[in-house]
Amino acid sequence: MARITLVRGDITEQSVDAVVNAANSSLLGGGGVDGAIHRKGGPEILEECRALRASRYGRGLPTGRAVATTAGRLPARWVIHTVGPVHSAGEDRSDLLASCHREALRVADELGASTVAFPAISTGVYRWPLRDAARIAVETVQATDTAVEEVRFVLFDDAAYAAFAERIAAP
Repeated sequence: MARITLVRGDITEQSVDAVVNAANSSLLGGGGVDGAIHRKGGPEILEECRALRASRYGRGLPTGRAVATTAGRLPARWVIHTVGPVHSAGEDRSDLLASCHREALRVADELGASTVAFPAISTGVYRWPLRDAARIAVETVQATDTAVEEVRFVLFDDAAYAAFAERIAAP
């Protein structure tokens, strides 16, 4: 089981093997974490994302799936892009959010990554409640068989950090 650590900070500044991007299905950049990773990582990331769109993912990356590209100018080796679900009060999509974490770890294992930094997937514009997202993320990472040694959740603000810290402390 991977060791889970928490950091309050900017995911684009993490020196890890792989950074997980909360991407949109187009893989062509966007707002939030996705925009920050593309801006700081530079055009190499977008170039590889365009190549993925031209080949395997012509319709975009499906929700809950993951794919890797270079990390460009980030202090990481790779970016693992995953598309989180939009929260819905009328439909349980928690399996898709869990899949984002499992799939990112599967891709990390394929790459040989030993350290992976995750954001709080789907908690921004996709409106997933923080405490529930933290529960799903932590439980999924704990239950996933992976060779990754450290999963680092990089939380952008105090509220996200508190939600993940509460989940880590829970029995």
